[in-house]
Formats: sequence, C-alpha cells, structure tokens
Amino acid sequence: MAKRLLMGNEAIGLAAVRAGVNLVCGYPGTPSTEILETVAANNQDKRIHVQWSVNEKAALEVAAGGAYAGARTLVTMKQVGLNVASDPLMSLAYVGVKGGMVIVAADDPGPISSQTEQDTRHFGAFSKLPVFDPVSPEEAFDMVGEAFDLSEQYHTPVILRPTTRVCHGCAGIETGESQKRKAPEGFVKDTARWVIFPRLSYENHKKIEARNVELSKVFSSCRYNWIEGDLEAEKGIASGGVSYTYMKETDLEGVKILKIGTPHPFPEELAVQFLTGLSEVLVLEELDPVIEKELVYVAGKYHLPVTVRGKLTKDTKNAGENSVESVREDLSRFLPECKNLRKQAEEADKAGEVPKLPVRPPVLCAGCPHRASFYAVKEAVGQRKAVYSGDIGCYTLGNAKPLDMVDTCLCMGADVTVAQGLHIIEPDAVNFSFIGDSTFFASGITGVVNAVYNGTDIILVVLDNSTTAMTGHQPHPGTGVTMMGDVTQKVSIEKVLEGIGVQKIVTADPLNLSEAVAAVRDVMEGSKVRAVIFRSPCIAVTKAASRYKVEESKCTSCGQCIRKLGCPAITRKKEQVWIEPSLCFGCGVCAQICKFHAIKEVSGHE
Repeated sequence: MAKRLLMGNEAIGLAAVRAGVNLVCGYPGTPSTEILETVAANNQDKRIHVQWSVNEKAALEVAAGGAYAGARTLVTMKQVGLNVASDPLMSLAYVGVKGGMVIVAADDPGPISSQTEQDTRHFGAFSKLPVFDPVSPEEAFDMVGEAFDLSEQYHTPVILRPTTRVCHGCAGIETGESQKRKAPEGFVKDTARWVIFPRLSYENHKKIEARNVELSKVFSSCRYNWIEGDLEAEKGIASGGVSYTYMKETDLEGVKILKIGTPHPFPEELAVQFLTGLSEVLVLEELDPVIEKELVYVAGKYHLPVTVRGKLTKDTKNAGENSVESVREDLSRFLPECKNLRKQAEEADKAGEVPKLPVRPPVLCAGCPHRASFYAVKEAVGQRKAVYSGDIGCYTLGNAKPLDMVDTCLCMGADVTVAQGLHIIEPDAVNFSFIGDSTFFASGITGVVNAVYNGTDIILVVLDNSTTAMTGHQPHPGTGVTMMGDVTQKVSIEKVLEGIGVQKIVTADPLNLSEAVAAVRDVMEGSKVRAVIFRSPCIAVTKAASRYKVEESKCTSCGQCIRKLGCPAITRKKEQVWIEPSLCFGCGVCAQICKFHAIKEVSGHE
C-alpha cells in the first residue's frame, strides 16, 4: 500500500474521515487549524458536516449534540481554546455520550504562537477523561480511530493531545481504506441520562471513578504504552509525546525505557513493571511533570526504592519545548557513562555551533489595514490620556514601535471587558478596546452587552478585515460563507451592536486617513459605549492594484513615514527613503502622511 507524505494535522483529519466521522466542529487556532480544513478538503460528497463554530464552547456543544444522537464527532481547537470549552467539557464528562467523540486539543510548547504554555494532560485528569498523547504524525493517525472506538465502548469523550511539532511535522503514512460510515441511531429521549442533575452527577461520578480504574488496567496492555531497551538495567528513562521521539534519536544503550501514549488514566501496572529493579529514572516530557508525578506516586504506593528525576527535581527544564539537543543534554547528565551520548556530543562539538540567524520580529504586513486603523486612533487622540486594550489576532502586533497601540492583551474578547475595569478605576482616561471581526463574534459580544448594561464609558474599535486572518483566513459569521461551501446570510456587526443597545456606531475605511481620523474624533465626543468599525479587507485575500514610490526630488529624508508607520516596505537605501516594490501593497497610507507630497502612486509595472 502506497504511503502519503502528510503533516500531522492532515493525518489526524484523514484518520477521522477514515474512522467514519459524521460531524466535525472547531475554532481555528495554531497549531490545530489544518485538522478541520483537511476534513473539509476530503468531503467531496458532503456526507460529513464540517463547521467553523463561533468559538470552542459552541463547537464542543454542537459536537455533544451530535454524539447524543449516536454520531461520531470530532472537535478541534488549540490548548487555550479548551479553556473556553471547559464549561461544557466538565459536565459532558459526567453525562457521557452515545456516539464516539474525540476532542483534539493541540498544545503549543514554547509557546510558539500562544498566550500560555499549558498542558492539556491536566485537563484529562481534571475532567477524568481518557487522554491520548501521540509521539509522531504516524501515531496520531493510528490513535484517532482507537480513540473513537474507546469513546463508544465507554460512552465518554476522549481527548487527543498532539503538540506543535507533531501537528506540523511530516511523515509517510499508509492511510488505508475508510471505514463504512455508520448511520447514527438518532436521539433517544431519556432524561435520566441526558439531563444533568446533582443526583445524576453523583451516581455518574462513582461510575467514572470505577471506569478509570478499569482503563488504567486496559492501558497497561495498550499498544501505545510499552517497555523497551535493557530490561536488566538499573537506570530508566520514561517519556511521552514528541520528547520520546527526540530521546530515540540519541541511540541510547544500557537503559530501560518506558513509553507512555495514554497519560490518563495512567497505566499503573505497566509502571510497576517498569520501576521494579531500577534505582533511578529520568522523565522526559512536555510541558508539566505529569508522567513524573505518576511515577513518584506509583513508586511510593508499591514501596519501590527508586529515585524519580525530572522537572520536580530540576534535572530537566520546567518551561519551554524540548528538542533533540536539550534531551541529549538531559540524558548526558543522567547517563555520563553512556558511550553513544559522549560520541554524539563530540560530533556536535566538531560540527561547531550553528550560526545564529538575524532576529526577525513579527510585524503587521505591509499594507495591512490594521496599521492604518491604529495610526488613525493615535492621530485622533493626540495628547489626551488614553489606554488601548488589545486582543488576540494579527492586530496584537500593534503593540510594536512605532505604533505602540496595544497596552493590554489577556485572552480572546478580554479587550472589551478589561477596558471596562480600567475605566471604572481611572475614569479620566479614554479607554479604547481593539477587537477583530472574528474575535468579536467568538467572544466579544458578551463583553459589549456587559458594558452597555453597566453604562461604562468605552470606545469599541472593531477591526473588520473580513476574515480570520492570523490562523489562515477561515470564514466566520460576518463573511457569509461556511466550511461546507454554502453561501449564507452575513451577520452584520452594525446590527448586532444596534441590537445590544450601542447608540453611536460609525463605520470608516482605515485606508482613507482623513475619514478614519474624523470617525474616531466623532465617537470620542460621546459617552457610554461607542463603536468605530474600521472595514478594509486583509491584503492576503485581495489583489494589489498599484504601488507607491518615493520621488527623490521632493523627499527631504525626514523619515516621518518610517517613524510613524513602521511599515516593512519603507526603509532607507543609501540614506534615501525607499519603498521596496516587492513588499508595497499600494495601501497609500504613507502618501497620506507625507507633508512634502514626496510619495506618489504608480502602476504595478512602472
């Protein structure tokens, strides 16, 4: 059977299709986004319902309804998205499901593109749900089908926890034939099962505890957990996730190895077998000491004279992602007698240090309408005291100099509510909250309702670029297109704000600076909740019609265009201000702020 080169997320998506999934919901977020998109791309007959939901809570609840009716459902999100979905998750763990339900929560050690470095394995223990933790794209592919089977067998949601390097790594995978998709039985009314009451929760809690004891035994013989290496060795290595893959690249000798693919419920019997006869164990894992704590517990419970080392003992780092190099260093300290490790270290020294690449900080794209929006607000505010509360998305990059227009960023939707708290304590400041169109629908509306209800004086700035830009241009309720390819009614941000009770709403094109500045000044004169909607499409989904160039005869090299905007297309070339043609998108903002009229529009071929 031929292999296909697949990214980890593609493997997970195709595995769900192969497993006969009926319904897939999610909210885009790196490193998980491509999972749902892969299902959509392999759904030509539209037998699978695929949707980007407005947020992770909605996605989980829609999928729960499908699973209640006997369907196989998949939910995708990143690790911070599971925070949003945790309310239904905790209750769903008690209620259970009928159809198989797999929740993919992709963790982001580093973090590379996230607010937090949180470990979803804790959510498994907290919610008492089974967790699968793949070491590679191949294993992630295999785990999906078994997670669905386990979910249906035990009537429970199952969490799959790939990390960034598994999600975005590639491997050759034999996908095989898809299973015949089962027709869901449909919802069978049973209030004693589907309506969560305190008494039902109490009874189900007891069943869950008993089930997890059983699962611990089942997982001790699961094919994703095993013991390998030198079974007579006195030292051991325990690992899971991509850290296991890094450890295997070091070619160890003279050590006993425990590989964990299902960290919860922990395979206790297998752990006892592993620890027996060992004097020391080093645990390699990302991000928290989950396996480490379990092994310490097992060693104590069974009175095994073994020292467990890892994050708790400061033998491995307790923040950031692991790498082949960091794992090799950890192992070298733990196994100084290992000849292979010494040889690898010597070879690395001979190879010399890899030259450091120049730092390239993230910036707003050249021509991004968000840059113009921030600049317009900054111009309108002038010397007045103002605080700018930001949010999650491309526009978070407005915090960089020279714009310096994001003073706070907490989590999705928090710009609106943080601004309210700031105003309550410091009412003499003008409080702006910046939010993107997708985030507005995901979690901003509730905050606006709160502000209107409490009569708080804030200015909401909706940066509407007609897409979910940062995660790869996914549709949302304001675009009028679904992941099923259907054209649907656009949800109007203006009408939503009107319905909530926002009295002053102004819409402007941020690339027309005079119009944009006037719009901000207009709402600044009001009180209570006011809103400016800056509407201009993301440059990645539109085509540049022209570009701009500097007329050297008029340019004084004052550098105001550089210092005020920070556009990556504008730089200096031999002390002369220069606009790089390959980067310029033709937004024209620089021409509007040049008081010497030294920047002019030219055709794309000039």
